[in-house]
Amino acid sequence: MEGQRQRRALTAAESALRALAAGDAPRARKAAGKAADLDQLGVYRGFAGMVLRAARELEEQGSVGPATRRALQGSLGPGPLAAAVEELLGPVP
Repeated sequence: MEGQRQRRALTAAESALRALAAGDAPRARKAAGKAADLDQLGVYRGFAGMVLRAARELEEQGSVGPATRRALQGSLGPGPLAAAVEELLGPVP
């Protein structure tokens, strides 16, 4: 069931964003990996890599920087998850 699997990928991607917002880098990495594994349409192709970058910044600097937030948002394309980046992580310059 491709549709169901893709919906689970969306849920996992949202979980990754929520984990970043909560400061939980390991959980963000795990959820992003799951989103990439479940994604059959290539929607989250670059997302997992951007989450890894954001998680590293979170661990090293205590927050996700503006350039990474912008790249994370760009990796999602238009849609509700891209808007969630700003909602959960702060304004994207």
